[in-house]
Amino acid sequence: MAFIRPDFILFAFLFCLFVGVIAFNRITSTHKVYLAFHFIMMMWPLGQFSVRMTDIPEYQLFFINMSFVAMGMLGPGWLVFVFFLTGRGSQLKPSKLLLYISPSILCIIVSMWNPDHIFMSPVSGSYLERMYGPMFWLLVLVQFAYFFTALMNMFQAMKAVTAVYQRKQLALALIGMFVLTGFGLLDVLVNVLLDRWLPVVPGLTASGILLSDLCFVIAIYRFGMLDLLSMAQRDLIEHMTTGIIVIDDNCKVLEINRGVSPFVQTSKGEVFEMDKFLSPMQTQGEVYEFLYRYNHHPYERIQMEYAIQDAAGRHVSIQISPILDERKSLLGRMITFHDVSELRKLVDEMNRKNEALHERNLELITIQEELFRVNTKLEQMAITDVLTGCYNRRYLLQQMEHEVLLNVRYQIPFSVFLFDIDFFKQINDRHGHLVGDEVLRSIADIVRSKLRRTDILARYGGEEFTVYLPHTNREQAELLADRIMHAVSSNIVMAGDEQVQVTISMGVVSEYSEEVSIEDPKEYLRDLFSRVDAALYKAKNEGRNRVVTAY
Repeated sequence: MAFIRPDFILFAFLFCLFVGVIAFNRITSTHKVYLAFHFIMMMWPLGQFSVRMTDIPEYQLFFINMSFVAMGMLGPGWLVFVFFLTGRGSQLKPSKLLLYISPSILCIIVSMWNPDHIFMSPVSGSYLERMYGPMFWLLVLVQFAYFFTALMNMFQAMKAVTAVYQRKQLALALIGMFVLTGFGLLDVLVNVLLDRWLPVVPGLTASGILLSDLCFVIAIYRFGMLDLLSMAQRDLIEHMTTGIIVIDDNCKVLEINRGVSPFVQTSKGEVFEMDKFLSPMQTQGEVYEFLYRYNHHPYERIQMEYAIQDAAGRHVSIQISPILDERKSLLGRMITFHDVSELRKLVDEMNRKNEALHERNLELITIQEELFRVNTKLEQMAITDVLTGCYNRRYLLQQMEHEVLLNVRYQIPFSVFLFDIDFFKQINDRHGHLVGDEVLRSIADIVRSKLRRTDILARYGGEEFTVYLPHTNREQAELLADRIMHAVSSNIVMAGDEQVQVTISMGVVSEYSEEVSIEDPKEYLRDLFSRVDAALYKAKNEGRNRVVTAY
């Protein structure tokens, strides 16, 4: 063990530090595999260089063995690197990885043991010149078997890749594999098989390693961007407050983040039983329907909210999403847990405020309806006579100011009646004001029954009434006045045991637009009522109970 000197011990420490940096720094898995593969490739030129730096056979044997250990690990390293480069590193389980590297490990062990010099033997006691035995050729053959396996995996990955830039990256890595293999074959051919006839050409395999390494560096730099995205996604998911569980189609937990711990206690490899998990929970909605859809409709996205029975009274929203492959086949499901306690409190508080606001609105609506009824009643009282229910004089004049202008503009004839009750004072004096009021109401009802809906009956004052008749000419007005007068005279009002009959005297005026020119509506109405009032007094002076038309 004379070769174990301080230089070698320092190299061993440096190597351990190199491995530690690879293992524990934030670099992608593909980068880690590449750096390990790169270190293996470095051992070949290091050993070939070092063996020529000493004359001590033990040192020479150590460096030669180091070189061929590196060459023996080149094939497995190649295959593992291809798996990570093509994005299938997750398929390399420990048992599968051990199966892949075991042929090369066995060849290396036998080669280092070198019984009866079946691997190599020195020439003239020096390992600068060597004779290779059958174990050497077996080691070379095993490396070519690894190359063929890696080549098949690379071609299979290139068929599955659809993106052009990924195909170019894989093709570049494939070129690196052919370059390394070609230079290795050339080294064996020139420096081993034909060494008797051809001069030794040093550094062929090392040159192939360098050129292929350049191809690998470019390929992993471009392809490794996807690993960086995946790593960023994993970090993002891991630090999310939303709990995430990924299960396969048999409900076995495949992945879980730290956000799940406040909601459920489970770990990778366990079976997540949704029925058992929800059994102690207080749920909102139909938990049976949720479980039925969870168990019988795995392709559906479903969601439910449940409450956790603790001091905080938390509410959690659970959502199930299917994970499908390109053929829409179910691979598994993703279960997410999100604490919605604050949102639930806000919703509950908003609902309470909305209920209070709704009650207040109902109260306001009730008050508004009451105000509308009161306003309607006040408005009706403002335009009607309380005793007879007829419109009052103010309302009549307001309507007629507007109506007469329209009548003139569109040449519409109209008429106005003005009548009062004959000897009404005697009725009040003899029978009392209550009977007089009943007479007024009775006459208003009789006149109203003879009018159209568009006609306006108003109490003009005391026992005087007026009627506005739109679309009514003189002949029509006179016929209607006679009917009203006879209807009133035929009416009987009971005053105790006595019957009270009254008559009316009426003045009539009729206007036609061709004969009228209005400059001031109010002045025009004063003149109109003066004319009809004069006709009324003429009817009284001529003996009452008659109709007089103003011309």
